[in-house]
Amino acid sequence: MQKHLKYKNNLRSGYTTGSCAAAAAKASTWMLLGGQERSAVTISTPGGSQLTLSILDIRIVEGQVSCAVKKDGGDDPDITNGLFIYASVSKIPQKSITISGGEGIGRVTKPGLACKVGEAAINPVPREMIINEVKKVCSQFHYTGGLSIVISVPGGEAVAGKTFNPRLGIIGGISILGTTGIVEPMSEKAWIDSIYLEMKQQTVLGNKNLLVCPGNYGETFIKNSLKIHADRIVKCSNFIGEVVDFAQELELDSLLLIGHAGKLVKLGFGIMNTHSRIADSRMEVLAFHAALCGASVEQLRGIMDCNTTEEAASFLRAAGICQEVFDSVMNKIDFYIQKRVHKKVKTAVVLFSNELGVLGKTGYADELIKLHQG
Repeated sequence: MQKHLKYKNNLRSGYTTGSCAAAAAKASTWMLLGGQERSAVTISTPGGSQLTLSILDIRIVEGQVSCAVKKDGGDDPDITNGLFIYASVSKIPQKSITISGGEGIGRVTKPGLACKVGEAAINPVPREMIINEVKKVCSQFHYTGGLSIVISVPGGEAVAGKTFNPRLGIIGGISILGTTGIVEPMSEKAWIDSIYLEMKQQTVLGNKNLLVCPGNYGETFIKNSLKIHADRIVKCSNFIGEVVDFAQELELDSLLLIGHAGKLVKLGFGIMNTHSRIADSRMEVLAFHAALCGASVEQLRGIMDCNTTEEAASFLRAAGICQEVFDSVMNKIDFYIQKRVHKKVKTAVVLFSNELGVLGKTGYADELIKLHQG
């Protein structure tokens, strides 16, 4: 067991593929520059914690070192659990640090994702983690030259066929992911219970106007784009319906839900658990509302061919119907949310895009945003 693993609601936390890649890259760099093997390394995560991870399968040849970290998602079952995440590091003439994907790492073939078309599917946060940890080692050994880092995952291509990667246009392997470096356990009952307790605690402290978001993307948008302090944000994961029920049960004055369109657009069909294994109707929702707005058959086909809501939103904007479509979506979202609370709680929903900003707001959104900005 790794030293960092903790327990939350009797469930064991794990670490992301991004943390594995960063630790392996750090260890390989240390062994390349220092000339001695390492059995473990400690890395910093974007979430602020320290992880000490075991280093496995060390391979040292002239001018190149590779090693692996075994992925452990804790008590959050994941298709990547048990995979070995490798990093191979070698010196290069250029004074830069390059990161590329080798065996088992998917390559992006469609637009709308965090990585550009043609790149290895190593997301921006893991890339930054890798760079930061490798730079620490370079500084320690006073090395100012360049390094080539290749991340690979033997067996990654076979595993990727069981994920959404092929549908997203990520071909040939898995993605290296993670926004905090830590995988929190996701037992549904425990997670829902913890959300309820957090909401109840807020009401006990006198806060009857709650701000809720699904996860890290929403929290970042709330802080950076809406300039709202994040200390009272309740993260609800995919459990929108339960949060709305709790809002009624706890007799809240208001509930403001802010999230990326990739999750919350599903509310336009009344889908209150937004996990992809429950339902993935993103393009169907947008195509339906586009049809209501008079979109052509060709435009509807274009929407259905989109890979992500980011891509679909850009498509709708280019077609000149983006605002009209999202206004229609938001009206339906407002209907379903208000139906669920029996009109007993003032609610508002804000959908955003990483590229385009706010895409849609329900009627009370501006009022409740100002309330939380105050």
